[in-house]
Amino acid sequence: MIKRFFILSSLCMVLGVSAQKSHTVVQGDNPYNIAKKYGMTVDELLKLNPKHKDGKLAIGDVLTIKSEKAATPAVTKTVPAQKVTSTTGASSLGKIVLLPKQTIYGITKQYRISETDLRKLNPELDSHMKIGDEITLPLASIKKYGGEQQTVTAEKHVETPVEKVTATAAKSATTAAEGESYVIQAKDNYYRITKQFGISQQDLYALNPGLEEKGLKPGDTITIKRSNNNNTDTVAETSNPKAKMDSGNEKSTAASTVVAGDDYVTYTVQQGDTVFSIVNKFGVSIDELIALNPDLSHGLKTGMVLKIKKQDAAYIKKNGDALSVILMLPFGYSTNETQYRGMALDFLTGAKLAIERNARGGQKLDIKVVDSGNEASFKNSLTQINPDNTDLIIGPFFKSNVIDVLDFTKNQKIPIVAPFANSPELYNYSNLIIVETNNQTYADKIVEEVKAVYSDQKIYIVADAKKEDANYIKAGLEKAVKNPNIIIVNSSADIQPDQNMMTGQSAPVIAILANDDNTAGDAFANRMIAMSKEVQGIKAFSMFYSPVFEKKVDELSQASLVYLMDRKINTDGSFEKEILAAYKSKYCKTPPKYAIVGFDVVNDMLTRENKKGEIFKQMNKVQTQLATKFEFVKSKANGAYVNTGYRVIRLVP
Repeated sequence: MIKRFFILSSLCMVLGVSAQKSHTVVQGDNPYNIAKKYGMTVDELLKLNPKHKDGKLAIGDVLTIKSEKAATPAVTKTVPAQKVTSTTGASSLGKIVLLPKQTIYGITKQYRISETDLRKLNPELDSHMKIGDEITLPLASIKKYGGEQQTVTAEKHVETPVEKVTATAAKSATTAAEGESYVIQAKDNYYRITKQFGISQQDLYALNPGLEEKGLKPGDTITIKRSNNNNTDTVAETSNPKAKMDSGNEKSTAASTVVAGDDYVTYTVQQGDTVFSIVNKFGVSIDELIALNPDLSHGLKTGMVLKIKKQDAAYIKKNGDALSVILMLPFGYSTNETQYRGMALDFLTGAKLAIERNARGGQKLDIKVVDSGNEASFKNSLTQINPDNTDLIIGPFFKSNVIDVLDFTKNQKIPIVAPFANSPELYNYSNLIIVETNNQTYADKIVEEVKAVYSDQKIYIVADAKKEDANYIKAGLEKAVKNPNIIIVNSSADIQPDQNMMTGQSAPVIAILANDDNTAGDAFANRMIAMSKEVQGIKAFSMFYSPVFEKKVDELSQASLVYLMDRKINTDGSFEKEILAAYKSKYCKTPPKYAIVGFDVVNDMLTRENKKGEIFKQMNKVQTQLATKFEFVKSKANGAYVNTGYRVIRLVP
C-alpha cells in the first residue's frame, strides 16, 4: 500500500493555557469589534486564529476565542441582551439590539414581519447589520415574539419634529453657555465630538478619566471644553491633502506621509493602505495602533492621520559597504575541550555554504569566526569582538552566553541571533532573534490536532520525568474538548485499548507522546504498531520527532501518526536539491543535522539584510530554507523576535 506524507507549514503563537470557545463571523464583524466583544486584544484574537493573521474574515468563519475573558456585548452589561424602546402613537414602534447570528431572514421569521416592511422601518438595514445595532420593529411584535429577549427597559418618548428641534436648540444653548458637559448621542464617535467641540482627543481623555478604557456610550454625560479656534489634534482625522498644501499650514504633512513627534510619529494613510500593512511598516502591534487611534474601529480611510508609537531605531551597519558578521561557535580549542566541537564544525560547514551563496549574489560580507569556548570561559572570547565595528552576531549557542553578548553590546544594539537558546528571560531583548521554536508552541499544536479528531476516546499522554509538557497538553485538552478522559502515563506500555460499554469489545484510543527521547520514541512507535493491529481507529500524535518514525512509516501510518518537527527537507524541491547537491560537491557527503542548521540560520539572516544592514525591517517575511521554516513574531512590543515556524508530518494509511 502506498503511504503518503503530507508536510504542512504552520504558525502557532506562544499562548498560555486558557479556556477557549468559538465565534462564528457574521456580517459587519471585524477583528476589532470581535476582540472588543469578548474582552480580548486584537493581537490575542489573531494569535488564537493564525489562519486569519492578515485580519481578513469571511461570513461563516469560526474563530477561537478565550472564554475566561469572554464578555457580553457592551449593551448587555447593563440591560438585557435584547433591548426594546417603545414609542407612542397609533402604530407603536420599538427597537431591538442586533445579537450574534441574527440575520434579516431570521428577524422576519421570528417577529412575523415581511422583509419589505422591515426595510421600510430600517432604510439603512444592509449597511447596519452589525452586532449591537438597533433594529426598528413594531412594538407589539417585539412583545409577542421576543421571547426571553422581550424585556422592556426604561421607555423613551420619541420626540416629534417640533419637540426635537426645540430640545436640540435648548441643549445647544446650554452647551454653548456652559461649555462643560455633553450627553453622548447614539451616532457619536470621537471624531464627531472632537470636531464639534474643537477639542483634541487627548484633552477629552484628560477631562474624562476612564473614558479611553470605557469608550463612548449613548446616554453618558462627558465633560468637554470648547476652544476659540477650530484647530484640533484628532488622532484619526480625515484630511484633504490638497487643502492642506494650499493652506500652507501643514507643510510638513504635505511633504511627507510620516512626521516625527517626541514619543510617536504621525502617518497619513495612503490609498491602498491596510491596518496590517501599516502595522508591518512600522513594526507595532495592532493593539498599540488602536490604543493611539480609537477611530480605527470605524474603519481605515485614505487621508486619516494616525499616531504611531516610536520604536527603537532600526540597526544600520557601520562598516562601509560590507556587512561585518561574527559567528560565535563553541569549538573549545582555547580550553582544549571537545564536547561541542563536532556540532560547531558541522554548523560552520553549512554556514560557509550560505555565506558563499550570498557573496556570489553580490552581497559584500566581512566574516569573522570566534571560538566561544565553553560556558565558563566564554567571556574571554568577547575580547575578540569590536562592538563598534560589528553589524550582526550569529551565536553563541548557550543561553547564559547569549545574555553575556547582549550585555556586552547593549549600547550598540547589534542584532544577535540565538540558534538554539529559547527562554522567557530572553524575550525582553529587542535586538535578539531567537531561532528555536519552544515546546509550548508544539504542545498548542498537538491540542489543536487532537481536538480536530476527538470523539469521546480515552486519551493517553506519555510524559517525561518532569511532566511539564504532558500537564500542559492535558490542561489544554480539558478546555478544548467535551468530557475528556485523560491519563498521563510514564511508559507507552501503560497505554491500553478502551472497552466499548455496549459490546464489550476493544475500542480505539488517542495516544500522545510528550517525551523528547529517542528511546521513548522507539517504545511509543512499537506500542502504536501493536495496538493498531489489535484495534482499528487508533490515533497517535507526537510533539517530537524520533528517527523510528521514518524507519517504520508503513506500520505507523495504520495509527495515523501525526508528529511535529522543527526541520524537514522537502527532497522534491528545486531549491533543496540545489543546496543538497552543492553541499555534497563541497564536502563529499550529505549535510548532517547541525550543518543544515548552520546553512538555514545563516542563509535566512543574510537574505533578510538589506544594503543598509537593517535586518529588523525584514523580520516580517516568512521564509523556508533547506529544512527550517522561519516565521518570526515579536514576543512583546519591544521584545525579542521569536521563530514560531514548524512542520507537521501526517502519516496516512
